Amino acid sequence: MLALVGSGEYLPPMEAVDRYLLASLSHEGRVVCLPTAAGAEGKERIAYWSALGVEHFSRLGAHVEALPVIDRASADDAALASRIRRANFVYLSGGSPGYLLKTLKGSLAWKAILEVLQSGGILAGCSAGAMVIGARIPGFPAWKPAFNLLPGAVIVPHFDELSPNFVRLIRLWAGRRQTLFGIEGNTALVVNGNRLRVVGSGKVVVWGREGRSTWTEGTGN
Repeated sequence: MLALVGSGEYLPPMEAVDRYLLASLSHEGRVVCLPTAAGAEGKERIAYWSALGVEHFSRLGAHVEALPVIDRASADDAALASRIRRANFVYLSGGSPGYLLKTLKGSLAWKAILEVLQSGGILAGCSAGAMVIGARIPGFPAWKPAFNLLPGAVIVPHFDELSPNFVRLIRLWAGRRQTLFGIEGNTALVVNGNRLRVVGSGKVVVWGREGRSTWTEGTGN
């Protein structure tokens, strides 16, 4: 299961979303929070996201730890990868999508995350963490290939904060062969196999070959 979050990770408005995700697990939640996307922002920001994630999921009754996977060396640390592998819920918080992709791509940490998914666990990503899960990361002048766990998808977080003109420009650059998912704050697009469902207080705008549609809580395909 994938959970793509527009913004608001670890904050009170996201409690209902994360309770939904934890309830979908077949066993008690064992959460690992990875502040990797903020790895270049300094110790204070890394500590902030780590503490916020631990406080949030502890409040929801899960076993949780934040791991310092913040650069390539730590992403290739076998001991940290082993701790990721023991989780059934991995959360990638926000920051720089390019840095997150570069740090995790081909690493032991990323292989461990994929093992969590393959064993029936959850990968959640907010903002930058959501963007790397799609096929490509929007950017100018060039778009970067992402992890493509949702093939053909371009994930645009913070969708409720973007201007209509900027959204149209992103859609133009995405082309007709890709589907744009614009995810608002405090909202997750939950992907479970071939089923997509919106969970949270906001909307997800889906813009693909068949045009544009808007999904709200409980809707999808």
